[in-house]
Amino acid sequence: MHAINDRLIQLALVVVIFGGWQLGVNAGLIDPFFFPAPLDILHQIVAWVTDSGFYKHVYITLTETVLGYVIGTGLGVGAGVWLGLSRRTARILDPFIKTLNAIPRVVLAPIFVLWLGLGLWSKVALAVTLVFFVTFFNAMQGVREVNPVVLSNARVLGANRSALLRHVYFPAAASWILSSLRTSVGFAVVGAIIGEYLGSSAGLGYLISQAEGNFDAAGVFAGITVLAVFVLIIDSILDVVENKLITWRPKEGERPA
Repeated sequence: MHAINDRLIQLALVVVIFGGWQLGVNAGLIDPFFFPAPLDILHQIVAWVTDSGFYKHVYITLTETVLGYVIGTGLGVGAGVWLGLSRRTARILDPFIKTLNAIPRVVLAPIFVLWLGLGLWSKVALAVTLVFFVTFFNAMQGVREVNPVVLSNARVLGANRSALLRHVYFPAAASWILSSLRTSVGFAVVGAIIGEYLGSSAGLGYLISQAEGNFDAAGVFAGITVLAVFVLIIDSILDVVENKLITWRPKEGERPA
């Protein structure tokens, strides 16, 4: 019952916000040059969706996002677990990690273009740099937060290093890692879009850049809307994965026994 009421409230908020926006444009209170009417944005989205060429742009951005996300996550989790277990190595590398993390990712984009060209991999590399540090710090902290009593008990029972990783460290760090995976989805999309902004001939970032160059606010907002839906779909997939992997966690509304 509460879930139904929550959905109704969400629907009411959508109607109020976009209905008020549309009425404001129609009444002349909102300048459509800067804030186009929601119906104009919807018409642009429909025009894109009904054009077969649009799906090429979606495919390219999706490919860049998925590659950057998977590679960045893999490297981040691997490095985070390694340095979480090796405190001395973490201390030695700490100033270098902090320096790299302090570099604004946007300034790396032109460097990747010079190194890798205007193709797919320069966008993937930028997405990797955005995703890596999010998953890295969460994985490292998750490993370090392992309960020492549980760790000692596992060692007393004869668990070797690989068994500790599989049965103690990774389960303990799972919540941290999955939390970072959810956050880094948006960063992967941002990396792909920024790369397409700087130089590309296809992709959703290219469509938004073209619309911006033509002062087409409806096209810009339509691109932003498509990207938002894009991220929400990936986030819903992560919800399913998270529920499958963390089966011990009580569901919303339930109390642990």
